[in-house]
Amino acid sequence: MLKKIDHIGIAVKNIDEALSLYKTLGIIPYHFEEVESQKVKTAFIKVGESNIELLEPTSPDSPIAKFLEKKGEGIHHIAYLVEDVKSCLKNLKEKGFKLIDEEPKAGAHGKLIAFVHPKSTNGVLMELCEHAKKH
Repeated sequence: MLKKIDHIGIAVKNIDEALSLYKTLGIIPYHFEEVESQKVKTAFIKVGESNIELLEPTSPDSPIAKFLEKKGEGIHHIAYLVEDVKSCLKNLKEKGFKLIDEEPKAGAHGKLIAFVHPKSTNGVLMELCEHAKKH
């Protein structure tokens, strides 16, 4: 079901300030995007074969803004690449997992995404990602 870790999401108050840390380490972001459905600005950083997604809220009612208020900056989620988000959600629901999203929605890079509640995943927010289909 889970093919690989797609990225690790890190909640930050300010992307530009957070990027200074990575730039000091010689790592340059390769993609910036605003994801309206999640009310966030994102910056993606490649570290070897892995990706880090920095998430800055664009609205006080954004899930990231709420996370920052409650927990401060830090790891927000781990995203796993799956072949088919919709069937994965169905499978997890049948197995008793608590879902945040019953249906996939648009995410960064044109991916379909959905979240699984941390109460079902040992306290870690899990994102499922499906790469955009190429036509």
